[in-house]
Amino acid sequence: MERDSLSARVIGAAIEVHRVLGPGLLESVYSKCLRIELDALGLRTQREVSVPIRYRGTRVDAAYRIDLLIEKTLIVEVKSTARDDPVFRAQLLTYLKLTGLRTGLLLNFGRPTLREGIIRMVR
Repeated sequence: MERDSLSARVIGAAIEVHRVLGPGLLESVYSKCLRIELDALGLRTQREVSVPIRYRGTRVDAAYRIDLLIEKTLIVEVKSTARDDPVFRAQLLTYLKLTGLRTGLLLNFGRPTLREGIIRMVR
């Protein structure tokens, strides 16, 4: 599946979740509802995927977790805040580097419209 097509499908599903629920709920609620939408689209989705870190050849279990991994190629980080904090982008970029994956979406459901809270990153 083409990455741009996959991103577009995930964004469409996220917009539907935001349209139905609106802003102001917890990240965990949006993440679970987004997974329901993605499952309905037939996309393989994993939640809370552990991100291992290697330091000097040793695996360090630092408890970093990707909110959603779609089709084993697209990282989705879900936020629910009124502000856009640069640390969210840094977190997604770090996950992309650690996993070796190329594309990620930051979806901030806390914005008045989801379009204001969508950031697509390509490493």
